[in-house]
Amino acid sequence: MSEELAGLDLSLQVGKYDIQKLLGAGATGTVYLATDTFSGNEVALKTIEPEVFHDPEFGTVYRAQFLNEASLAGKLRHPHIVAILDAVVQEDSGYIAMEFVTGGDLSKYVRAPNLLPVADVIQIGFKCCGALDYAFREGVVHRDVKPANIMVADGTDVKISDFGAALLRKMHVVQTAAMGSPYYMSPEQIEERDLTHHADMYSLGVVLYELLTGQRPFEADSLDMLVQKILHQDPAAPSSLRKELPKQIDRVILQALGKAPEQRYETWSEFALALAEIAKLVLPPEAIPDSEKFLALKHENMLAKLNDAELWELAKAGRWSRVKAKTTLIRENESGQSFFYLAKGGVKVVRQGRLLNVISENEFFGEMAYIRGGEMPRHATVEAMEDLLLAEFEPEILAKMSIGARYNLMCALVRNLADRLALANARLTG
Repeated sequence: MSEELAGLDLSLQVGKYDIQKLLGAGATGTVYLATDTFSGNEVALKTIEPEVFHDPEFGTVYRAQFLNEASLAGKLRHPHIVAILDAVVQEDSGYIAMEFVTGGDLSKYVRAPNLLPVADVIQIGFKCCGALDYAFREGVVHRDVKPANIMVADGTDVKISDFGAALLRKMHVVQTAAMGSPYYMSPEQIEERDLTHHADMYSLGVVLYELLTGQRPFEADSLDMLVQKILHQDPAAPSSLRKELPKQIDRVILQALGKAPEQRYETWSEFALALAEIAKLVLPPEAIPDSEKFLALKHENMLAKLNDAELWELAKAGRWSRVKAKTTLIRENESGQSFFYLAKGGVKVVRQGRLLNVISENEFFGEMAYIRGGEMPRHATVEAMEDLLLAEFEPEILAKMSIGARYNLMCALVRNLADRLALANARLTG
């Protein structure tokens, strides 16, 4: 930010938004921190000046980009995508109000000595896969995935922003295929071929390569040389550029950087799972990464009605731990109101020394107290039969989740309890 811009008096209002300060200025627009005068919430307000739309060479393209982004207001709802809250587009100007993300973007972590821990990069990649998968299922290919468009919310929680270059597959919008940033563009985007999610997959591969190694896979002194490298040259293996990278990471990243779309992962889920496997290699055994929490819940059939955003809420709400065999988790007659999700391992349920049940992984237990509300005496003792991956959920934390997430969770718990009672009745009458 220049001293001239920093010294400006920004006591002005755009629509219902009071401008607080300048966040950044680019060739096509300006972004301010602003306050919504109706709700009092802070937003990032992107404004476009008339001269941008009137530019004789690129005005039509800029307007299409801005309209694209504005059209997504209220449509893409995912914890790892910056929410577009409001948009107004007029003949020669406009603004877009977006969720304000406080941590800056990933561009400050692409060079030594500011490289992030390898494990953090893997978690960021996993979350980006989920966000871009969601966008694709909603009909959107981003087309400009790069570090500057991935905002840092907290730790490895990131949010993808700037969908202005997006190809909206459900809409008929005239766009140039070459939108995007050259270093991160896939071969098919450079050659102006039809784009699918594989174009974003390639771009994310470049981002992860850069975050992991401190270098882009291809550098050149001219655009023509860069294009030739992207089209015809193979990048160096990431592990050859940073000694602490496991060699297994090479296959994962280089597959995402395949020259042809069919050489990359078929789906975002496959890419995400490959990254989750790498996480096991770069973290201590006792660590529980976000990717492992999310996948544990994703594989639970009873939670199938929760969308990915709600599953992330649930993953964040749980108190996760690795529990040793023979640990007592619940004691009969002790009061409690939390319930548990058994992600890995098995437990036995005992009452007055008598075995009542054995519960396997991917099941809930202790849910009666939560369903009834308030603390109540536990009717049995639960003990770990082997090492566990366990999540405990407290009512006061769950109360902060969205209404949709809580409703679908309650449905799953009631269904789980009904299935268990039906099994018990079958045993009694069998």
